[in-house]
Amino acid sequence: MNLFEKPKHVQTRWASFENITAAPGAGGQENQGAKGHAFDSLEPGETKTLLNVTGSGTITRIWLTVADRSPEMLRALRLELFWDGATTPAVSVPLGDFFGIGLGRTTAFECALFSSPEGRSFNAFVPMPFRTAAKVTLTNTATTRLSHLFYDIDLLLGAEHSPETLYFHALFREESPNTLGEDFVILPKTLGSGRFLGCNLGVTADERYEGAWWGEGEVKVWLGDDATFPTLCGTGAEDYIGTGWGQGAYAQRTQGCPIADSTNRQWAFYRYHLDDPVYFDESIQVAIQTIGGTDKTKVLALQEKDVPLIPVSIDTGQQGGFLKLRDLPLPIDLAAQPDGWCNFWRQDAWSGTAYFYLDRPERA
Repeated sequence: MNLFEKPKHVQTRWASFENITAAPGAGGQENQGAKGHAFDSLEPGETKTLLNVTGSGTITRIWLTVADRSPEMLRALRLELFWDGATTPAVSVPLGDFFGIGLGRTTAFECALFSSPEGRSFNAFVPMPFRTAAKVTLTNTATTRLSHLFYDIDLLLGAEHSPETLYFHALFREESPNTLGEDFVILPKTLGSGRFLGCNLGVTADERYEGAWWGEGEVKVWLGDDATFPTLCGTGAEDYIGTGWGQGAYAQRTQGCPIADSTNRQWAFYRYHLDDPVYFDESIQVAIQTIGGTDKTKVLALQEKDVPLIPVSIDTGQQGGFLKLRDLPLPIDLAAQPDGWCNFWRQDAWSGTAYFYLDRPERA
């Protein structure tokens, strides 16, 4: 949208506790207009409707903050968004995970779609179009009361949408631990056509691996008729988010790792395909391999301690020295293989939020 042009019939609206209906001339009425309802509470088990409008439009921004930003509360608060009167939410994600950082943690960061200026608030700038209605709810699934909830949802009503306009979706998954030898599925198979916008992922590394690197797994994307093997395949976790040879803390426009906490063995990272679109027809599925790596000597020591792992390759660093262990006859005698960097399937705690646009308001 050009900054100097106003679209016809489009009206700006803000929804908050000061004007929960986003109706014209209805804002800030309580306490004789003197900040009478800036926040509200959320009891255990309670659901509050933050937005419920009809007609066509686009949500342009969501800002929110809460008094209790503990990992337990950020995972217990469930944000849900519904489009065009659908009974199934297009978005159903824990509050903290939705706004770009997993693990129920917060930190100051900014990227193209999400931000937290000082680590105490949550901002989303993802455009979310709707044709006939939009509804946003927040549910407290915790056993404790949330004393303060502030929010602001900005939207444009009357915005016209072409037949090609897609609906915004977000899906959360977690496995603790993942199944040994299997991928962590970021986005289960989803029918329809659309665009995979990206994801944020969280990993809590299992202490049994004694600091061995967890991030050798490749991101894979199955499109349409793909069966065993995907059409799109990356080369490693840190490679997928634009860095290499490890993963420190950084936050950039479309890729980053806001949390790289080796002390607590936690990493939260993201990649958004804004400049490199991932389109799909018929269906899509996205996953990341749960593969790590370390020196072969350490892998052997972990095996002696019965730490769950499955070796997959050894890189000796020499020309022609990449050994594909899965192509060898089973069982594999790892001790008899050359020394080098050994990649292996492992088990950790994984979680992730997938963001995507779909040609329908409900995921199939």
